[in-house]
Amino acid sequence: MQNSEGNNQYHHNSDSEVVGDRTSYSGPLNKRAGKKSARFNIPETSSRNSSADADDYVEITLDVREDSVAVHSVKTAGGGEVEDPELALLARGLEKKSSFGSSVVRNASSRIKQVSQELKRLASLTRRPHPPGRFDRTKSAAAHALKGLKFISKTDGGAAWAGVEKRFNDLTAATNGLLPRSLFGECIGMNKESKEFAGELFDALARRRNISGGSITKAHLKEFWDQISDQSFDCRLQTFFDMVDKDADGRITEEEVKEIITLSASANKLSNIQKQADEYARLIMEELDPNELGYIMIENLEMLLLQGPSQSIRVGGESRNLSKMLSEKLKPTQANIVQRKYRDFNYFVQDNWQRVWVMALWIGVMAGLFTYKYIQYKNRAVFGVMGHCVCMAKGAAETLKLNMAIILLPVCRNTITWLRNKTRLGVAVPFDDNLNFHKVIAVAIALAVGIHAISHLACDFPRILNASEEAYEPMERFFGEDQPSSYWWFLKGWAGVTGIIMVVLMAIAFTLASPWFRRNRVNLPKPLDKLTGFNAFWYSHHLFVIVYTLLVIHGIKIYLTHDWYKKTTWMYLAAPVILYAGERLIRAFRSSIKAVKILKVAVYPGNVLTLHMSKPQGFKYKSGQYIFVNCAAVSPFEWHPFSITSAPKDDYVSVHIRTLGDWTRQLKSVFSEVCQPPPTGKSGLLRADFLQGENNPNFPKVLIDGPYGAPTQDYKDYDVVLLVGLGIGATPMISVVKDIVNNMKAIDEEENSLENGEMTSLPSNASPLTPMPKKKPVGQSGRHNNFKTSRAYFYWVTREQGSFDWFKGVMNEVAEMDYKGVIEMHNYCTSVYEEGDARSALITMLQSLNHAKNGVDVVSGTRVKSHFAKPNWRTVYKRIALNHPNSRVGVFYCGAPPPVKELRQLASDFSHKTNTKFEFHKENF
Repeated sequence: MQNSEGNNQYHHNSDSEVVGDRTSYSGPLNKRAGKKSARFNIPETSSRNSSADADDYVEITLDVREDSVAVHSVKTAGGGEVEDPELALLARGLEKKSSFGSSVVRNASSRIKQVSQELKRLASLTRRPHPPGRFDRTKSAAAHALKGLKFISKTDGGAAWAGVEKRFNDLTAATNGLLPRSLFGECIGMNKESKEFAGELFDALARRRNISGGSITKAHLKEFWDQISDQSFDCRLQTFFDMVDKDADGRITEEEVKEIITLSASANKLSNIQKQADEYARLIMEELDPNELGYIMIENLEMLLLQGPSQSIRVGGESRNLSKMLSEKLKPTQANIVQRKYRDFNYFVQDNWQRVWVMALWIGVMAGLFTYKYIQYKNRAVFGVMGHCVCMAKGAAETLKLNMAIILLPVCRNTITWLRNKTRLGVAVPFDDNLNFHKVIAVAIALAVGIHAISHLACDFPRILNASEEAYEPMERFFGEDQPSSYWWFLKGWAGVTGIIMVVLMAIAFTLASPWFRRNRVNLPKPLDKLTGFNAFWYSHHLFVIVYTLLVIHGIKIYLTHDWYKKTTWMYLAAPVILYAGERLIRAFRSSIKAVKILKVAVYPGNVLTLHMSKPQGFKYKSGQYIFVNCAAVSPFEWHPFSITSAPKDDYVSVHIRTLGDWTRQLKSVFSEVCQPPPTGKSGLLRADFLQGENNPNFPKVLIDGPYGAPTQDYKDYDVVLLVGLGIGATPMISVVKDIVNNMKAIDEEENSLENGEMTSLPSNASPLTPMPKKKPVGQSGRHNNFKTSRAYFYWVTREQGSFDWFKGVMNEVAEMDYKGVIEMHNYCTSVYEEGDARSALITMLQSLNHAKNGVDVVSGTRVKSHFAKPNWRTVYKRIALNHPNSRVGVFYCGAPPPVKELRQLASDFSHKTNTKFEFHKENF
């Protein structure tokens, strides 16, 4: 609790300021012979005026910790410093980490509690602002400052020092026990990117102890470690000040500020801040040196650090309240293993019932077909020679025919998009999992091929070759009167040749489609490196044309079936192949007539190319959908999918393409040739714009096909949405963010026009009290009746500072247009050390100052304030659960796979254990 205003009004009436662990008492300090003690006289009523002389009263500020008490300051009632040797002795005694210090804490605790209760009563009577010119050393502000000055990530006492000591011994094995400056960062556990920062920290600690020579002993290292691991604010502040104050004169000049900004920016990989170090150094000097003395003191730096943002404090308290609210529900319940397994199974079915019924149906059909063929061949004459092997081979072949047919359905994108948009099948069918189902079917095909081939080659054919004349007699009608004498007889026929070729082609396609090859995770020597990457995957997958042709031939030329109506392979394949062929024809026809004009091209940091294209006639799409892009200058045959980043109401279509593979690299290279460095005020590293009536760049020809459905397009079905984009995965979320703002704006305009229309339609003789017709609720008016979303949370996590340039314009536009606060945007830059690390402390200061003065974030360059390191997803879910009880929250993620498991699990946990339901959707990326 904070109530410094009490010290102004009732300063002589024993008021106290209780601020968490740091408590300020006012009262007479009595002196007794032979014993040093501080007695704090607390009167029975706070309203009674005291006639005691001001000099008889002092204000002592204590820094109370778990194992120590430190006297921060001792002042008279008038605010002056007290010079008293006995008080100094008292202060030293309190600062000792001993049993005496602990006893003082215990003895003082009752007084603290008494004063706290009185202060709470006073705080309820009056609240006045802090007097100007005083530092707010409350718990909240000091805690914020402490978080910003942590030099090491872990300070777990002796265990941490043991690790440092071990590294010291390893690093100094060849240097006679002396640790050089260059290895200091590695020794204390900092990474290589912080080597320069660690060097400056070394210099500051060495200057304080007058150590020269660039090397230290283990004893010196222990002193250094004790200082940087000290948890007190004053110690951390002094260490940070010493780092900046390189000439150790107790003053920080603008040049020294610039150097530490450059150092911090380098450690956090913030190249833009490095370039603007001069500007930001001036900003800090303007803030902390208003009298233009040319330097700042440690007190000025303390003031800046203690200016903890009120929002952070509020969020922290909110988080604590929510943690308390959810602690019981999220706490594991005591149950036996059967109950736990049943509960987990029940949760699994609730979360995955769509997938469960589809998979159950598919597996059931396969099991039925396999059993049917197995029994059929067990009752035939060939069973006497070939045995159960032929039953296994034919059962696997039947499931293979089924799967070769249905594997085409998940990639019929036009059909799936139509079913998603025009029917209600999406309620029961998990269209979002189409590619996952495609992969599962591929695995089933591989297993069936293995069973079929092994059963024939390792069992059936040897049995025929070794059969007696009597046993072979029933086989003559299938294999001829002359009994085969070698394997070659089987392999040289149509069935053998087609079967072998199909297995080889399937193995190639299956291998090159694996993540290791498709995503270039395998490093192969030249020229074998051409077998990795998207191009190899794309071309190898088109071998399916040959595979399907051979499969039909194989099914016609099989040995054991001669009746045409029993050769069912072509029957399985006919409908899916026709459907898929029709899809490809539609794509070719539609893309050829949808010629697009390139309106703008820009190349951004992080190897991102953005294309703004004219919208073809009749081209309609939803936010979250994607299109296929073809560029004949790169490859006339390849089509690659990219999420649409423009909003449906924009008069253009845009995509942002990151160069992750060979095709995208070539595309960027082709467009970079027609681009130039942008003029002042324009974004991008390179840029080219279509200008009406002027000489325009000779842009390569681009075709688009689509749009196609994706999970994110269903965001409008939810009251609240949580949009999470990782790196370039933010592309579909950007379109959604723009669309939400546009929809809210359109709803407002429609409601305003409705109100204006109602006002003009009133009769001229109507009374002012004539009731107005009821207004439709938001989201139920006009064409926006399917728009449910009233709140959106957007989290964009990226590794590089330059990535924020990709959507800088969109961020600023949303920040300006979203006057109702519908969208809460959070940018996270993971290259910056977490908030609480000394390496990012100055970046945090700059961020607060620049955002307060100019409204622009120094990291992202937008009006949206950035966070550092990675989000705490559990806290994100907790906040949403608290803010939106009894709501359905759609969680949409697009990006790399690592966060998927955590986000999905948290959605499940909070859905089952709170009254807020989270539904997780993942974009295939």
